Formats: sequence, C-alpha cells, structure tokens
Amino acid sequence: MSSPEVLLGKSLPELTEWITQQGQPAYRGKQLYQWLYEKGATSLADITVFPQKWRQNQENTIIGRSSIYHYSTAPDRTRKYLLKLADGLIIEAVGIPTHKRLTVCVSSQVGCIMGCDFCATGKGGFTRNLKTHEIIDQILTVQNDFGERVSNVVFMGMGEPLLNLPEVIPAIKSINEDIGIGQRSITISTVGLPQKILELAHHQLQITFAVSLHASNQHIREKLIPSANHYPLSQLLAECREYVKITGRRVTFEYILLAGVNDLPQHAKELVQHLRGFQTHVNLIPYNPISEVDYQRPSQERVNDFLNRLKQENIAVSVRYSRGLEADAACGQLRATVDR
Repeated sequence: MSSPEVLLGKSLPELTEWITQQGQPAYRGKQLYQWLYEKGATSLADITVFPQKWRQNQENTIIGRSSIYHYSTAPDRTRKYLLKLADGLIIEAVGIPTHKRLTVCVSSQVGCIMGCDFCATGKGGFTRNLKTHEIIDQILTVQNDFGERVSNVVFMGMGEPLLNLPEVIPAIKSINEDIGIGQRSITISTVGLPQKILELAHHQLQITFAVSLHASNQHIREKLIPSANHYPLSQLLAECREYVKITGRRVTFEYILLAGVNDLPQHAKELVQHLRGFQTHVNLIPYNPISEVDYQRPSQERVNDFLNRLKQENIAVSVRYSRGLEADAACGQLRATVDR
C-alpha cells in the first residue's frame, strides 16, 4: 500500500502538476495553493471550491497538518503549542507576539540527540527527524491561531536543525517562497557540528545563522555540550569564519549566562579574544531555570558587567530576555510537560 500523498510543502508548479494528474483543470492548482498557504486548510474537505465528489475520492491524499494537542499562554501573550503529528508523536512550537511582529519558534526534530546539560529538550531523548511539511505546519498553525501573519521564524525549538538539513532546507525555501517570509527573517540555530556549518553555507541562503556557543573555552563547553568533546572550540570558530567568507553574512553567537559557570570577567575576556576581528553578533541570554539541573540565573548586575566588558572591546552584543517563562515556553524550556 502506497504512502498517502502530502500536499503541504509543494510549490505552485508542483501543485498544478499534481492537480492536473488528478483530472482537474490546471487553474485549480492556484486555488489549492491559496487554500494551503493563505487560508490554512487542514484537509481537502475544507477546500469548498473543489467538487465534493472529487474531494471524497481523494482518500490517499492528505494536507499534512497537525492538530493542537495542548497549549499554554504566558501573561506576555507568548503561546506554547504541543502539536500531535500523524503518527501520534508530540512536538512543540511557540508563538511570540510583539506590537510589531509575530515570531514562531519551530522544532526540527522530535526530541534532540545533543543532550546539552542546561536544556530541558535534550533530557527527553531523540525520536526522529521532522519532515518538511511538519516544519511548515508549525508556522501555519501559529499563524491561524493568532489570526495574523507570521513575520519571523526561528529554528530554536526541539532538535538540532543541522542534523536534518535534507528536510530543513526545503522547509526554509517553502517558508520563503510559499508563505512569503523573507529569508533574512528566518534564523537557524545550532550547537555546531563538524562540516555541517560549511554544508549549510554552500546552500547560500540569506538566513540569520546562530551558533549556540555558551562557553568561552573548551573545558566549559565540553561540560555544557557533550558533542563538544568531538568538536574543539577552535575548529568550530574556524568553520564559522569560513561560513562568513562563503556567505558574506555574519554569525550570531548565542551565549547563555549561567551564574558562576561562564559569566565571570575572565570568561568575557576569553570570549573577546575569540571574536575580535570577526563579523559576529553576540546574544547574551540569562539562563531560564529548569527542574532537572541546578544551574542558576545570574544577577542583573553580573549580566550588565558581562555585557559592558564586551561592548568596551567593540564586540557587537545585546541581551535577549526570553519571552514566555511562565508558560515553560522560553529558551531551554521546550518540553512536553503536560504528560508528566
């Protein structure tokens, strides 16, 4: 028995070709395209411009949408969604609204294999990669639920995007071309994997590229990120420099500040030495507590001191205060807590 045809993720020409193969006129390809990406159809039954009899005969065709299993909303309106996939697995997505934009934090895998010590997602293990349509679906789900267009997408949810590039790259292109979100409004975040950064670079995307650095030296990085044992900090930074040369775009370094672990003056000094003369931006992220580990959030005074030490050395830097803490939706808190 053949696998069901999944429509989400197909381009306008692909949908037009498919619809004509089903005996429908070519103009219905554009109708199908609009219902998928603009109107957010979740099944063929929703597409009322198509003949009812024809829709009933398309039993082996699915749109490829998930269902909302649960959601929670923080006081700042950040909303975390638990989405149930066709095989019953649960993933997470987050809608982050401001007065100017709506950002969606998407997952690229079910779980995560990287096992970063400070991150809740990695504590649940890894199940599988997401398919292209399962990534695109997250944006459409949030867009439909908020009733407004998504302006930004960040691959900072469950999973390591560079371990799923065969599905992530087509998803990015569809998000750009079909949903209409500019590539420069799309961010991929990675902990860094040998050769994978260069593989991404050669796709010549105009995305924002963020590396979860989180440490100023190899010793601390190995403690926080198990994969760093096989990927020296010097090699990671060398490949990031090569990424800048290939793409002409800077690298953003994410740096979670953990009290007493990586937020001391000597750590700021080490970080400056690594990044001086490098086309980068540093995002400092005060740690968001999770129950599984006992890391602490640094004081505001410590955060400001670290920030100012980088600024004094002309390192482009900002502090990202996470949204959605009350909904367990912030950075490092993405986890299916409902079934606990």
